[in-house]
Amino acid sequence: MDLAGLRIFQAVVEEGGVTRAAERLHRVQSNVTTRVRQLEEELGVELFIREGKRMHLSPAGQVLLGYAERMLDLAEEAREAVLDPRPRGLFRLGAMESTAAVRLPEPLSEYHRRHPEVELTLKTGNPQQLATAILAGEIDAAFVAEPAPEAPFEQVVAFREELVLVAKSGHPPITEDSPVPETIIAFEQGCPHRSRLESWFAARGEMPAHTIQLSSYHAMLGCVVVGMGVALLPSSVLSTFPERKRLSLHPMPKGRDHADTLLIWRKGAGSPKIAALVEIIERRQAGAQADAA
Repeated sequence: MDLAGLRIFQAVVEEGGVTRAAERLHRVQSNVTTRVRQLEEELGVELFIREGKRMHLSPAGQVLLGYAERMLDLAEEAREAVLDPRPRGLFRLGAMESTAAVRLPEPLSEYHRRHPEVELTLKTGNPQQLATAILAGEIDAAFVAEPAPEAPFEQVVAFREELVLVAKSGHPPITEDSPVPETIIAFEQGCPHRSRLESWFAARGEMPAHTIQLSSYHAMLGCVVVGMGVALLPSSVLSTFPERKRLSLHPMPKGRDHADTLLIWRKGAGSPKIAALVEIIERRQAGAQADAA
């Protein structure tokens, strides 16, 4: 059953016959008659009881009419939703764990207040996992650390992060001239902060002997506190860690000490929901810059 056939069927019912239905739909009578017959053949039932030129709904036609009206109403609702410039419906976001925990609560809370018709969901992962999820149609957009994955994405800068090395309290300074730490604590391969730290050590011609992989920043910081190793992470994460006083912070060299977090989405797949999020991000950035000035 196609929507055009259901509209013709509905018009015949409402107008009481083919002639007036054809006039209303601006179709020839033979076309209306043919489409009704095709619908009956497809369903294998008579939809009308025919008495000369008059047509009355059969019991099967009465059943179909209820479904036809619901389907046509739903189709019209879908058309309006597609054309509606307002954000609405399900919005599937992705983010790195640090971004989700520290950066997103305020802008997503504002988004929810401004656009209550949008249902927000959030998936966490590393940038490559999130990029793959976008391309697979599993999420609509994601917050990832630069550099953006190589794929057909559009992007805007969402946040600028200061990166710091953290070690247990009292740890000797970690500099370009100090010995490489024996153990680093990091996320799995694919984490841009891990890649940045490993590339710094590789440029010095030596690498840590061990890498401990964990899936949570708070777990990483807990291991750092007891002296299991050092970690590189956004300084903003430390605001959520209650044992911060038991850590020592060590700056990264210039050029390696900052990283942008990007909001990315597939090229050609922009939507009012994404545009509304970009607007909130850019407005908050402008406000922060004005406060700094």
